[in-house]
Formats: sequence, C-alpha cells, structure tokens
Amino acid sequence: MQMELSNDEIKIKKLRLTLSLYLNYFVHGFGLIILAQNMVALSQDWGTPLKVVSFVISGIGIGRLIAYLITGPLADALSRKLFIYIGMLSYLTFALGMVMHPNLIVAYGLAILAGIANSALDAGTYTTLVEMNNGKGHGTVLIKAFMSLGEFVLPLIIATIQQQAWWYGWSFIVMAAVIIVNLILIAPLKFPQPNQVASAQQEFAQAESKTKRNLQTGLLLVYGYTSMALMIWFTQWISLYAKESLNLGITQSQLMMSLYSVGSITGVLVLFFLLQKVKRKLNLMLALNGGALLALVALLLTPNLLAIQVASLLFGFCAAGGVMQTGLTVFMDLFPKHRGLVTGIYYFFGSIASFTVPLITGLLSDQGIATAFGGDLVIAAVGLVIVGLLRLTARKEG
Repeated sequence: MQMELSNDEIKIKKLRLTLSLYLNYFVHGFGLIILAQNMVALSQDWGTPLKVVSFVISGIGIGRLIAYLITGPLADALSRKLFIYIGMLSYLTFALGMVMHPNLIVAYGLAILAGIANSALDAGTYTTLVEMNNGKGHGTVLIKAFMSLGEFVLPLIIATIQQQAWWYGWSFIVMAAVIIVNLILIAPLKFPQPNQVASAQQEFAQAESKTKRNLQTGLLLVYGYTSMALMIWFTQWISLYAKESLNLGITQSQLMMSLYSVGSITGVLVLFFLLQKVKRKLNLMLALNGGALLALVALLLTPNLLAIQVASLLFGFCAAGGVMQTGLTVFMDLFPKHRGLVTGIYYFFGSIASFTVPLITGLLSDQGIATAFGGDLVIAAVGLVIVGLLRLTARKEG
C-alpha cells in the first residue's frame, strides 16, 4: 500500500520542482544573449562578417513566432512535463550544435530551435507554476529574476574565457552542462494535474459575459505586444539616447542600462510579495504602467542627471519587474481551462513586438535618436490605457 506523503514531504517536492523550473530560465537567460555575446568569435569561426551572425540571431525570433501558437494548445492537450522536456532538449541541441562548427544554414536552424525551446518552456512552465499554486500567479514573476541572473552571469563567464584566451565554445558547454544536471533533477519529479481550476476561478470566468470576455481577450493580446515592446524599445535605445541626446559620457550612458536592470530585479522581488498579499492584480498593473509612463516623461524632459538615473531605475522597476507576467495570469483567470493556449497566444504577440520594434525604431531614427527613443512614450501610454480599460470592464478581480 502506497504511503501518503506528509505535508513537509509535499512542500519539499514542490520546492524541488519550482527550483528546477526556475533553473531552466537561468539557462534561458544564457540562450537569449549567448550568440550576441559571442558574435566576434562566431564571425571568425564561420569566416563571415558580423551582420551575417546578426542574421543568424534573428532565427530565435522566427522560432518563437513559429512555435508559440502550437506549443500552448498542445501543452493543454498532452503534458506540461513533456513540453518542459522538449524545451530543455531543444536548448541542449542548440548549445551542443553551435560548438560543432555548423555551416550557416545549420546554425540558423539551431537558432530557430532555440526560439522553439523558449516557447516550449513557456507553455510548460507558466501553466505549471500557476497550477501548483492553486491558480495563483505570483510564482511566474520570479521567472524574470532567473532570466536576468542568467543574463548577468553569462557575460562574466565569457569575459573570463576571453581573458584566459580559451575556446569560445566553453560558454556553450557550460550552458549544456546546466541543462543536463537539471534534466537529472527534474526527471523523478511529479507535475500537478493540468488545467486544475479552483472554484473561485471558475466562478470568475463564468461571471463574465461572452462579449466582455472577448473584449478583455483583445485588450490582453494587445497588452502582450505593448508590454514586450515597452521593454525592447527602452533597452535598444536608452544608452544611445543618453549619449547623443542627453550628452552623457560613455560610462554614464551605459549606467542607464545597469540601473534599468537593477530596477527590474528589484521590481520582480517586490511584485512577487505584493501578489501574495494584494487581490487586485489590475490595480497593481495600473500603478506599474503609470510609473513606467512617468519615468519616460522624466527621461525626455529633465536635464538633471540624478533625476535621469532615478527615472531609469523606476522604469526598470515598473516595466520590467514582472508586470507582463502578471498580465498573463490575468489572462489565465479568464480561461482557466486553457492556460497553455492562453500562454502561447499571449507570448506570440510579445514575439511580434520583438520582431517589429527594431524595424519601427529604425525608421524613427531617421528623424533623430530622441525621436526613436521618444516613441516608447506612445507605447507606454497605450499600455496604460489598455490596463485602465481592463480594470473598468472587469466585473471583479481575478
């Protein structure tokens, strides 16, 4: 006869699963920047100019766009754990494949596979974290912290490799090693039953009329785009804007990006605790989107250095501290039986942002750097209006 687990044993198993899920996003932080961080070495290895390496990197975005609308529904129909495995094995293939001196066609295919890995992990992870916490989404915001940690650690590893004149491929090997260790850790762990719906969530979903849910769905899809675009727009242009338009030195200009990162990590930790205490997620989202808009206004209008630095920190806190993930949990509350599908569609629109923002800002830059950066103000305003409409149309907070 099978022994029932004690509460302590259940908590330990839940903690182990949670940490393994987060460790995948530490690896994902590597995956987001590892090609860009190794651009010069890859260019030399492939005998191609840097712009060709940049073209290969674009394959990651293509992979996301291809996969998000597929992985989400299948994660609902099949298994969360299966898609975690698909994501991990796809990233493992990418990491090992890139050090085997592939030709450009194969390298582009591997970059696409990295994008697919991202979407598969999202489909399996966001849904699992919500389901293992009885429908609550606070655990999803810490994903951003582990991604940021990976993006912080990898450049240090690559800097060490370059200082020691070691082979660039060791950075990919480290990535692969972490995945293999985590595969061993996650294999024996049991996942919660998919699409478990708390009665309160079901009541909330049923209480909304079909017309109102359709309106909120449209608003949330647009928010999936604007919340991603807001971050990408800022990170692409803030350093150049600080240097060219604010006349700051190189060090001070780069500091703007560092302050944004500090604000982002701080925001994740604060939001993680607030979401466990505050019931009204949309009120939090309103405050954060309003704060991001005010920070951009300050950056565009004030000449004071301290005010500019505080504004960069505040923007990271508000725009990149987990508010996008919170929007996803609001979306899941509308469709608690289709969390995988919702995740896929929501991040599909985010992927469209990652593809279109560089094109839009590139055109705006013809009018000047300040114009290119200032366009983010429009995105922030649209995001705030969307959240305001969501709050007005919500019958009650989910």
